[in-house]
Amino acid sequence: MAKRKRNEYVNNKDFLAALIKYRDEVRAAEAEGKPRPRVPNYVGECIMKIATHLARKPNFINYTFKDDMISDGIENCLQYIDNFNPDKSNNPFAYFTQIIWFAFLRRIQKEKKLLYVKYKMTENVNMMHMTSDRQTHDIGGNFDDSIKMSEWSSDYMSNFIKDFEETKRRKVNKREQKKLDENSASN
Repeated sequence: MAKRKRNEYVNNKDFLAALIKYRDEVRAAEAEGKPRPRVPNYVGECIMKIATHLARKPNFINYTFKDDMISDGIENCLQYIDNFNPDKSNNPFAYFTQIIWFAFLRRIQKEKKLLYVKYKMTENVNMMHMTSDRQTHDIGGNFDDSIKMSEWSSDYMSNFIKDFEETKRRKVNKREQKKLDENSASN
């Protein structure tokens, strides 16, 4: 049985030609006062392929919110599709890959911030439970294993919180130092 050839890759020349044709259609529609035309299916497929393949790179493979990353990348590409200038560059693959790459990084930062809030709230709730009078209940199953797992997850959350806060502190310190440098240079 013959293997079917899978079309997984983006042909940069065809992609460029489709973008130029789309750009001309947009300009013609604007000149005539007509509504903006839809992005061609081929351009959408190319953007989708770039995003899904970039999400398979080792940098991004293990994130659980990979679908959100891909969606953000596609959304940003469609948002900035008009900024691609074929007079400056004939490589739309690189242009859209860069847009998607930074969309992925923004999504990761957003998810880390949400995870920080979640862990910080969990830590605060656990502190409240530790300080209040607790009764020990037999939950059935191996109690020692559940305590070990709880300690591990607690350690993981604490380390995540410390790392996140330290990174945030360093960023704030860099900004403050930059402001001080700017103020001293202007004086």
